[in-house]
Amino acid sequence: MSAATLTISINRGPKSVYEFVSDLANLPKWATAFCLSIKQDGEDWLARTPQGPVKMRITPRNDFGILDHIVMPSPGVEVHVPMRVVQNGKGSEVLFTLFRRPDMTDAQYTEDQDLVRQDLTTLKRVLEK
Repeated sequence: MSAATLTISINRGPKSVYEFVSDLANLPKWATAFCLSIKQDGEDWLARTPQGPVKMRITPRNDFGILDHIVMPSPGVEVHVPMRVVQNGKGSEVLFTLFRRPDMTDAQYTEDQDLVRQDLTTLKRVLEK
């Protein structure tokens, strides 16, 4: 399976970036290509996306900058999305790994990467205000 790790530099400390991203209530503020709205549903979150509703779960809080999340577009289907925030000087690097699903065309995979880049750029803009 192919994978692409997309990164962006953010001029904020990693703890600040981690706190913002780890709160999935903030997802519609920066992942605008993916999440139109979100609400907590027990231990999971229910996101409204352009493709319809999906359940989500984020890795438990940790001191290592791990922000992995599981996207559940339908019952029994789980998509693992690795995400990290690491220190870079006084700022941070956010790393987002996108796996190419077996059913994706080249165009769909490229479009997914473009949408993630757009969302990471929005995250940078929101956090550097």
